[in-house]
Amino acid sequence: MDIKLTPSRLEGTIRAISSKSDAHRILIAAALSDKTTVIHCNSDSEDIRATISCLNSLGAKITRNGDTITVVPVSEKGGKAELNCNESGSTLRFLLPVAAALGKEAVFTGSGRLPSRPIIPLRNEMEKALADAMEKKGIKFTPPWQFPIEISGELQSGEYILKGNVSSQFVTGLLFALPVLDGDSTIKLLPPVESRSYINMTVNTLSKFGISVVENGDTYYIKGSQRYISPEKIFVEGDWSNAAFFLCAGAINGDVTVTGLREDSLQGDKKVVDILEQMGAYVEKNGNKVRVKSEALHGIQIDASDIPDLIPVLSVTAANAKKGVTIVTNAERLRLKESDRLQAICESLTLMGNVNAQTDDGLVIWCDEKITGGEVPSYSDHRMAMSAAVAALGSGGEITLRGAEAVNKSYPNFFEDFSSLGGSYNVINS
Repeated sequence: MDIKLTPSRLEGTIRAISSKSDAHRILIAAALSDKTTVIHCNSDSEDIRATISCLNSLGAKITRNGDTITVVPVSEKGGKAELNCNESGSTLRFLLPVAAALGKEAVFTGSGRLPSRPIIPLRNEMEKALADAMEKKGIKFTPPWQFPIEISGELQSGEYILKGNVSSQFVTGLLFALPVLDGDSTIKLLPPVESRSYINMTVNTLSKFGISVVENGDTYYIKGSQRYISPEKIFVEGDWSNAAFFLCAGAINGDVTVTGLREDSLQGDKKVVDILEQMGAYVEKNGNKVRVKSEALHGIQIDASDIPDLIPVLSVTAANAKKGVTIVTNAERLRLKESDRLQAICESLTLMGNVNAQTDDGLVIWCDEKITGGEVPSYSDHRMAMSAAVAALGSGGEITLRGAEAVNKSYPNFFEDFSSLGGSYNVINS
């Protein structure tokens, strides 16, 4: 779907959709639990559907009725399973160790850019890669280390050593898998450790299901033979990552309030509020509400190590600043997302009239040349598509977005919500 976005101002209040990151974790914990769990989740997406499909393939029985997801847990170990992760890297990385812990002969498939993303990385640093760590603990991967990924054997407990700056999702997968094994385990992360907030989210979810993990610096201690205890009913919290698009929209050209956001959330992307304040936006926090109103923005320095998913929308926000330069550092992992996001950000900003540059680990964005309009692709990347819509709010002219349906990966109703706040767009090719 191609759309034409007209410069406009967003005003009003919108409720945050349920967090995709939180939903993934709760679904997996529920599927490993002792009894049925009812999950309240007010949003759907292609990634969440992928996780539900894969958990069903592992033996769970998960059904959805409106905003309610009912999870009947996996009842048996062993057997064969084929798991289609679609384009969800989270689903794949989380469930590789889980399937191995269940002793499944599993085949993982995927689509889009997923097969080229770093699933089994760093083959030249054998002891630090997830696959190598799993191989040392009883799991056989069928060569040639690419899709489809086939595993067999049963995961064993013990010490796991992983590089801390590749993907926190590898760590999350092991944290889900290791408690159900016989024998105690440790996960040691080699610094620097990035996206630690996502690991903290996983530990928090595990605690809600009765699983104990002890953290000491960069090492996690997991007792074996633990049981997942269902809370029977649980709510998925609001998503700071997707709320960020509307909060940044308010900062660029609007006055937007997002409700349903927990101030005590462990989601790293709640830092968007602090960053927008640093850039000069008016920010008001009141319980589960955050209001952001446009003011004269200026450039700042942004460390992306714990907030990589915010960088696309913060980049278009920076391009709408009135003065200064924004420098983004520690963003190398953006090259390994649904698109090479560093390259995609630079290309799309340039196509819209902004001047910017890539560095070895990030971006430099000047605001001297304003966004004037133009035509940009979505790069089949949900965050790039939504960022283009936000960029249009402060543009000097119309922006044509090709492939706007990419938002379905995480936020299918994005453009409906965008329009409800005053965003202006027209479908020009469906």
